[in-house]
Amino acid sequence: MNGIFFALVCLAFAVGAGRELFGFAAEADMAPMQALTAAVIDGAGSAVHLAINLIGVMALFLGVMKVAEAAGVLVIIARLVRPLMTRLFPDVPAAHPAMGAMILNISANILGLGNAATPFGIRAMQELDRLNTVKGTASNAMVLFLAINTSSVTLLPTGVISLRAAAGSLDPAGIVPTTLFATICSTAVAIVMAKLTQRYWPTTPADGAAAPVAAPASPPNVPATGRDDTAAEAGFETTAGAERAGSADAERIGDGYHPAASFAALAGVVALIPLSVIYGRAVAPWIIPGLIVVLLGFGAVRRVRIYEVFIEGARDGFQVAIRIIPYLVAILVAVAMFRASGALALIVTPLGQLTGPLGLPAEALPMALLRPLSGSGAYGVLASIINDPAIGPDSYTGYLASTIQGSTETTFYVLAVYFGAVGIRRIRHAIVTALTADAAGVAAAVLICRILHG
Repeated sequence: MNGIFFALVCLAFAVGAGRELFGFAAEADMAPMQALTAAVIDGAGSAVHLAINLIGVMALFLGVMKVAEAAGVLVIIARLVRPLMTRLFPDVPAAHPAMGAMILNISANILGLGNAATPFGIRAMQELDRLNTVKGTASNAMVLFLAINTSSVTLLPTGVISLRAAAGSLDPAGIVPTTLFATICSTAVAIVMAKLTQRYWPTTPADGAAAPVAAPASPPNVPATGRDDTAAEAGFETTAGAERAGSADAERIGDGYHPAASFAALAGVVALIPLSVIYGRAVAPWIIPGLIVVLLGFGAVRRVRIYEVFIEGARDGFQVAIRIIPYLVAILVAVAMFRASGALALIVTPLGQLTGPLGLPAEALPMALLRPLSGSGAYGVLASIINDPAIGPDSYTGYLASTIQGSTETTFYVLAVYFGAVGIRRIRHAIVTALTADAAGVAAAVLICRILHG
């Protein structure tokens, strides 16, 4: 992110200075450097204003999700997923700790609980490394796990919904059906690609790997991953507490539900695809109030002290919204400079002429290009797009950019964190698989957004 931030600022200054020296007018007939100065001030102010608007919505969603987590929703999903996971990972014994950690990681990602997903993911990589016969080289199970992790089916992209609500969207949850569709497609592609390409990258030892690489004793305090990873990139998680809770949850998973229940649940999720296409617009206004009632009601049935737990989660949401202000200021100022200088138009306009007819307009193109590199950077770009009066959160471009953010992952960041935690140097087909899944997610987002909002 350091390189991206510095490059945006330097390129913006260089292009603005060039336009100033050669007499090119900027927008509204302002001098280019005057427009650049105004963009810096406006971008910083917009970032703080956006973060303040985000506080209430973020506190609400994290409070509700905390109740759901305390009520055992994570364990229920994990039990449903277990029979499917044992078939996807035949090399991992069903009773091995790696299986439980992978299941909890994927279940947390499904619910959009990025902070909870990270300790499970690190633990899963450590356990998979103990099964790995070629130390320093990623095993097939490791690559498949990370492919599913980076493309995981997402039911509730809470961070993006919060951002859309803060931007004044009349339908902030309208991206739930589009995100579900896109993530189902990207996950399917990730699994198929991992299985097809593993034969072309043999599990040979990494260069210099003469001895087994010892796994860390406990997960490091690394940034969290998951769909809402902007605050997590800043390191705002409680890894130790989540790990302790995860150990208790792992014991509660047991053998999982009957395979018939798992496949019925899978069929239900797949059935949501045509339903989201047909009834997506009609159902979207019901999603937020319905989820609040259902999750709080489930917590009450499970005898969770829903008010106290909600307050605890809301407190975390408040702290996250406050702490991301510096990150939003940095990226929104850089993007504002890049746009005001004319540098963005020089890069995006030619590419947009190629992608525009395919349903990916030039305004949304930076999201697709930046998302695999930086979650916070893409989050800032999304904020600038949906807060642009010429676009807005409820336009086609607004829905598309929001769906791309909610259904794709910071691929290079995730690979670096998870592989780095266990000393993997030869990652084999992981990047090819993950980037193919990202591309499938973007393509699916374009398709479903054109159907529902085009």
